[in-house]
Formats: sequence, C-alpha cells, structure tokens
Amino acid sequence: MKEIRRVPVTREASKATYDRISKYYDLVGLFENRYKALALEMAGFREGEKVLEVGCGTGWALERIARQVGESGKAYGLDLSPKMLEVARDRLQKAGLMTRVELVEGDATKMRFPGEMFDAAFSTFTLELFDTPDIPVVLSEIRRVLKPGGRFVDLSISRETVGIVTRAYEWIHDRFPQYVDCRPIYVERSLREAGFKITNTRRINILDLCGEIVCGLKEKKQVSR
Repeated sequence: MKEIRRVPVTREASKATYDRISKYYDLVGLFENRYKALALEMAGFREGEKVLEVGCGTGWALERIARQVGESGKAYGLDLSPKMLEVARDRLQKAGLMTRVELVEGDATKMRFPGEMFDAAFSTFTLELFDTPDIPVVLSEIRRVLKPGGRFVDLSISRETVGIVTRAYEWIHDRFPQYVDCRPIYVERSLREAGFKITNTRRINILDLCGEIVCGLKEKKQVSR
C-alpha cells in the first residue's frame, strides 16, 4: 500500500485559512453537498439520538442532522475555525434549530467530550485534511466518545483507485499544500485499523476522483460468563 501524502500545514495556519474563507465557503458547498447528502442517507440518524459532526464547517449537514434527531435528540458540531462556527450559528438560528444544537470550537485530535457520549458521529471532507500521523489519533478520539454500538460515517476522497486525475491532484497538493490542503486517503482501511467494524462502504465518483463513504461500528463489549 503506497503511503498517502503528508499535510505540512499547522493547525494555526489551517484555522486562519478557514476563518478567512468562512463567508465564502458555502460556494464550495454547491459542489460538496450532493455527496454529503449521500453520506447522510447512509448514516440514517434517528429521532432522539445524540450525534457529533466532526468538522461541521458552515453547518449545512448539521442543520439536517438536527432535523433528523428531532427535539428529543441533540446535534453537536465541532470545528477548529470560530469563523466557520459563526456562519453555522447564523444558519441554524435562521432555521430555528439552535435549541437542538451545540457548537464547539476545538481540535478533533483532543476532543473535550467525555467518553461514550454519542450515539453516532459523522464527518465529510475532513479526515483527509489531517496529517498522516494524526488520522489514527482523530479516529481513536471519535471511537472514544462513541457509545458501545455507536456508528461513525465518514466521507473522504479515497486513494483506493488512482487515475490521472488523482495523480494530478496529488501533484498539486505536493507543491501547493497551503492552497490544496487535503489529499486522497485510505478511508475504509483507516477506520478498520482504528478498531471500527466496517458495516457498509460505498464508493462514489467525485469529478473523476474516487470517494468513499464508510460506516464503522464501535462494537459492544462482550460480557464474559
């Protein structure tokens, strides 16, 4: 398995970048949201669930999660960028959903949530932003905050299929990581290595890049007799 590219961008630099583009990021959403909708469909969040979105950005998916969990549930949005969270807050307030949502500024490699807090977790186009050594750290944190039997659904650009477009994308990332900060990763493999039981995987085409939507389960502890 060929090593995935590194991401030589500091947290502070990434935070500054997303703060700077926060007011315009929904333009990117015009492209991303169709794929996020597929991931939400696979996740199938239910009334009353407590759900964490890692890298919630401007809140497009978080709004839909809040509707799905209903008044008896709760949606939590975690993001490194306070300016992105401001846009998300405006969106959710206009939708009348802030009573169902909690927005948290923070780093996914060291979450401030207690263990076994959430029924489910969700992430789209976020895991591939982390440097290679940080990916298992993030996944370990997500697994820690999930209840036994909890599920994690992730959508990321995948390196499982490498064609001309992927090679060109990686070439640009190698030379201009400050502008193209994400890169293809091994999604299903990463979740499995982090201890998730893979229950569903769907590969999708993202402008001739391979994408993976993967659902992983934190298995319940076996009770010895």
